[in-house]
Amino acid sequence: MILPEAEIFDTAAIRARLDAALADQSDASKIRALTVAELLAAQKAGRAAIEAAFEANPLVARRVTRAYAFLTDGMVTEAIRVATTYLHRNPNPTEAERLAVMAVGGSGRGEMAPFSDVDLLFVLPYKMTGWAESVIESTLYILWDLRLKVGHASRSIPDCLRLAKEDFTIRTSLLEMRYLTGDAALGDQLHDTLREQLFAGTASEFIDAKLEERAERHKRQGGQRYMVEPNVKEGKGGLRDLQTLYWIAKYEHGVDTVAELVEHGVFRQEEFDAFDAAERFLWAVRCHIHLIAGRAQDQLTFDLQVEVASRIGYTDHSGRRAVEYFMQDYFRHATRVGELTRIFLTAMEAAHLKPEPLIIGFLKGRRRRRKKLKPGYDVKQGRLAVVDNADFLSDKLNLLRLFEEGLRTGYLIHPDAMRLVTANLHLIDDEMRSDKEAVRIFLDLLLKHGNPERGLRRMNELGVLAAFIPEFAPVVAMMQFNMYHSYTVDEHTIQVISTLAQIEREELIEELPVASGILKAGVNRKVLYLACLIHDLGKGRDEDHSVVGAQIARRICPRLGLKAEESETVEWLVRHHLLMSDMAQKRDIGDIRTVRDFAKAVKTKSRLDLLTVLTVCDIRGVGPNVWNNWKATLLRGLYRATAVALETGLEDLNREKREGEAKKALRERLEDWDRKALKTETDRHYGPYWQGLDTETQAVIAGLLRDLPNNEIRIDTAQDIDRDATRVCFALADHPGIFSRLAGALSLVGANVVDARTYTTKDGYATAVFWVQDAEGHPYEASRLPRLTTMIQKTLRGEVVASQALDKRDKIKKRERPFNVPTNITFDNEGSEIYTIIEVDTRDRPGLLYDLTKTLAASNIYISSAVIATYGAQVIDTFYVKDMFGLKLHAKHRQDALEKKLREAIARVAERAGA
Repeated sequence: MILPEAEIFDTAAIRARLDAALADQSDASKIRALTVAELLAAQKAGRAAIEAAFEANPLVARRVTRAYAFLTDGMVTEAIRVATTYLHRNPNPTEAERLAVMAVGGSGRGEMAPFSDVDLLFVLPYKMTGWAESVIESTLYILWDLRLKVGHASRSIPDCLRLAKEDFTIRTSLLEMRYLTGDAALGDQLHDTLREQLFAGTASEFIDAKLEERAERHKRQGGQRYMVEPNVKEGKGGLRDLQTLYWIAKYEHGVDTVAELVEHGVFRQEEFDAFDAAERFLWAVRCHIHLIAGRAQDQLTFDLQVEVASRIGYTDHSGRRAVEYFMQDYFRHATRVGELTRIFLTAMEAAHLKPEPLIIGFLKGRRRRRKKLKPGYDVKQGRLAVVDNADFLSDKLNLLRLFEEGLRTGYLIHPDAMRLVTANLHLIDDEMRSDKEAVRIFLDLLLKHGNPERGLRRMNELGVLAAFIPEFAPVVAMMQFNMYHSYTVDEHTIQVISTLAQIEREELIEELPVASGILKAGVNRKVLYLACLIHDLGKGRDEDHSVVGAQIARRICPRLGLKAEESETVEWLVRHHLLMSDMAQKRDIGDIRTVRDFAKAVKTKSRLDLLTVLTVCDIRGVGPNVWNNWKATLLRGLYRATAVALETGLEDLNREKREGEAKKALRERLEDWDRKALKTETDRHYGPYWQGLDTETQAVIAGLLRDLPNNEIRIDTAQDIDRDATRVCFALADHPGIFSRLAGALSLVGANVVDARTYTTKDGYATAVFWVQDAEGHPYEASRLPRLTTMIQKTLRGEVVASQALDKRDKIKKRERPFNVPTNITFDNEGSEIYTIIEVDTRDRPGLLYDLTKTLAASNIYISSAVIATYGAQVIDTFYVKDMFGLKLHAKHRQDALEKKLREAIARVAERAGA
C-alpha cells in the first residue's frame, strides 16, 4: 500500500480506544454514537493521509486503491465487531446464528476509489434469524452514519446459488467476493459451492453475457473510444473493459491476478505490461477525479481534465496545453485496452468458449460471397490469419498487404496477425516508404476497396499508419481541447475519410446533394483522399495548422507518387481547407464582394469542387451533431454563386443586375398586389436589401410593411426547416440602436441568433430578419412560436429591460469554464464594397451579442447585418457596419477607440457570466 497500514487505519489502537469508550456503556444509541465518532475521526485521518501520499506520488494508483479498500475494511470490520460484541451479544449461538461478511464488487477485488460504493454480502447458513437481522441492521446504521454509500444483501448459500444462476450481475459480484469477518467456515463453504455447482462448465454462457453487457455499455457511452469527455469507468477502453477481461479470466482459469494469464499463454509479457500500465493510469485518473469532485464521479469532464493533468504533473509546452498531452496519453491507453480485449477474446474463441465472428458486412441483404484468399493467408476462427510468420516477414511489404487483403475479402484481421505486425513495425523504414509497390498498396487501401475507414482505423491502432506516414504520428490520440471537436485529431481524420467514402458509395445523396453530384461528375480522387488525410496533420504546433499542413503535404505527396500538379493541388487544399467554411459561416454570402473574393481565391471550378467536398467532409467529421441544414444552406449558396461566377465571369457579379432580378422575382411572388402598392414596395428599399434576402423573406417583410403605423411593431415568426432555424421578421419605425434592441429581446427569450440582417427603408422604417435556434440548436417548435412573439413584443415595448434581465441569466456551466478563447477584433474595409466588416472572435457567453450591438449603437455605428458562427465555446460575431454618415470606418484612431469599447463590453459579459 501507499502507506504503512497503521497510518491508514491502526486497527489495534482504534479497537483499544473503542473498547475503553464502550466498556461501561449499555445504552444502544450511546454505543452507536461513540462508535461513529471514533470511526469518523479514523476515517478522516486515514483519508487525509492517503490523499497526501497520493499527491506526492500521483500515479501510484494500485497502492492507493488498496489503501482505500483497507481503510474501508477496517471500518466495516469494527462496525461488525461493535454490533456483535456490544449491541447484540450472543455468547452461545445456535448453528443457525452464524454470519459471514463478504466484500463484493470493487470492495471484493480490494480496489476502491476515494468515494467508491461499499458492497457487502451477509452470508447466512439458513434463513434469517432475529439475531442476524439485528446485527446487520446495527452495522448498516453505523456505516450510513459514517456517510458511506453501502450496497448490501443478506442471503443463504442456496439463495446465492439460485440468484446467481438467474442474474449475471449477481454472479459477477460473487465471482470476486472476499472474506472480511465473521464465520470464516461459512465463507469458505460459499466459495466451494459456487465453484463446484455454478462456475464449473458454464464459462461460455458467462462470457457471452459479459460481452453483451459490454456492447450495451459502450452503446450507452457513445460507442467511441475517442469521445472528448470520456467515462473513465464505463466508457470504451475504460476500467470496466479491463475488469471484464479479469472477470472472464477468473471465471475460466480461476486466476486471482491478470498477471497469471501470462502463464496460461493468453497474454505475452509485453501485453500484460500494457494491461498493467493502462490499469494503473486509468485508476490514477479515476482517483484524482473523485478527490477533486469530492464525490463519486467517473466522467472526465473538461474542467476535471485540466485539474487532473495538473495533479499528475503535465505541463504546457511546444504550443500545446498540459491537458492536451494528458488526454493524448489517456486515449493511447484506451486504444491499447481495445487491442488487449481483441487478443484476449480470440484466445477464448480458440478454447471454444465463445462463438466465432461472421464475415463482415452484407450486400443488398445477402451475405457476401467469400473471396478466395491470396497465398500466405488463411482463415482462423473466422478471421484473416498468416500461414507462416517467417515467410510473411521475409517481404516487409506484407505489413501493408495484410490490411489490403482484409479489405478485399471483408475479413477481420486475426489478433495473432496483429501481434505479428506490431512486433515488427521497425521493418517499415524509409526504403519501404518510398517503395513504389508499397505506395501502390497504400493508395489502393484509400481508393480501391470502398471502405478505407476500416483499414485506416486498424492501421492506426496498430501503429502502421504512423510508421508508414511518420507525419501522422504526432496527431495519434491528440485531443483538441475545445467543445467543438468530439474526436481526437486522428479519429477526426478517419471520420472525414469515412464521410467521403459514404458520399462515393451514394449513401448521402439526399443529405449532401451538391457533394454527391460533384463526385458523381468526377474529380481527382487521389488528390481528394490525400487532402482529407493530410488536412489536419499540422495541428499541435505554435503556427497556423493550415500553413504547417501545407508544408507537410509538400513532403508527403511526391513520396506517394503524385505528379507535380496533383501535389500542388493537395497542398493548396490543405492550406485553404478552412476557407470555404469561413467564408460561408463568417461572411455575408449575400454580399457580392464575398462571392467575388472567394472566386478569386479558388480560381477554377475544379478547385471549387474539390474544396467543397473537403469542407463538407471536414465539418461532418467534427462530431455527430455539428453538421446541420444551416451550414448546408450556407455552403450550397456559396458554391452555386461561385460556380456561376467562375463559369460566366466575375464581371457578371454586380449589384445592379442582382437588384433587378430580385425585384422581378418579388413582383411575380406578389402578383395579387395592385400596381401602386407593389411599386411602393419595390421603390422603398436600398440596394443591399435586394442582395441580402431571398424572395420569400422579402414577401413576408412586404406584408409587414404594408400600411404600417409609426407606433406599431409587426413580427412574423416561422420555422425555416431548410436552415434548421426559426426565422423572425420585424418591421417598425426606424430609430437608433434598433439592432441592439432586437438582439436583446431575442436573448431574453433564450434564442440563439445564428444570422441576422437589418435594413432601413427610404421612407423611415426599419426591417430586420433574425434566424434563431433554441438552446439545443434546433428551430422552435410551432407551438412555441406564439409565446416567442409575445415575449419579444413585451421587450420591445419596454415592459422588460434587457440589460437588467440579462444580469440574472444563467452562468457558464462549470465544465465549460476551462476553455480559454483569446479575444481578437479585426476591421476589414476590403471585404465589402460599402461596409466595414468588424469581426469579433471571443468566448461565447449568454447575452454577448446584445452587449456588443449595444456598444456599437452607443458609438453611433449602424449595423446592416450580423453573421454568427459558433464553434463550441468560441464564437465569431461578424458585423457589416457604417458610421452615422453612411461611410466606412477608415480612420485608425476610430477603429482603436471602438475596439477598446468592444473589449470592455466583452469583459462585462464575462464578469456577469462568472467566467
